[in-house]
Amino acid sequence: MEGRIIDVNDKKLYTEYNNSFKNKPTIVFLHDSLGSTQLWRDFPAKLAEATQCNTLVYDRLGYGKSFPMPTHERENNYMESEADLLNDLLNELNINNVILFGHSDGGTIALITASKYPEKIKVTICEAGHIFVEDVTVKGVKDVLEAYKTTNLPERLQKYHGDKVEMIVKAWTEIWLSYRFRTLNIEYLLKNITSPLLFIQGEADEYGTLEQVEKTISQVSGRAEKFIIPNIGHTPHKENPEVVLERSKEFITTVLNS
Repeated sequence: MEGRIIDVNDKKLYTEYNNSFKNKPTIVFLHDSLGSTQLWRDFPAKLAEATQCNTLVYDRLGYGKSFPMPTHERENNYMESEADLLNDLLNELNINNVILFGHSDGGTIALITASKYPEKIKVTICEAGHIFVEDVTVKGVKDVLEAYKTTNLPERLQKYHGDKVEMIVKAWTEIWLSYRFRTLNIEYLLKNITSPLLFIQGEADEYGTLEQVEKTISQVSGRAEKFIIPNIGHTPHKENPEVVLERSKEFITTVLNS
């Protein structure tokens, strides 16, 4: 699909927008902390086909084919800022009927967006998101930083992010490993989520426990379901795409037909 750069508040974001299904919702895909449009591979197209919905896949600022971040330094509320920027992007594209599908950091951004802009959001699918910081998450980030220093991870990431790799790794690891970020907690926002929510998590997720799932689905205001997949880690949509596609399709279709 042809992608294009869209200027949102002087931030130049790479987007791929497919709106071939008239009067149908748009599934917005929100990538993880080292992810990109390309790294979703064919998952968005398959979910679009299965649900007959449109798709918007985009690179957050600094990632993939979007323009670089101005600095690697992040505030504690950087994911809330990402939710606000997403809302501005949706306004720019005149998209008001939204299904969110976010993974990891993107899952957290999906939850924040659903809580702040409920009038736009019809369905929220959060895959391996974080509503607070756990020791296991910090360990996972440390392990990636070690791999970045000792393996060919920089070269592998360069394929997707070009010369922006060092900046995004620094931005992600420094904030998540900082003492001040341990206080991150978005539970106070969850009651504002009124769209039906599906929380997908691998039982063997190396970045978060099932407490993330339980505390989320127990505090949102709308319908909420969990889908826990045995023997799966932090990226269910890559580790077992067919199962995740089927469950996501079923949830979206049920909500849209209700």
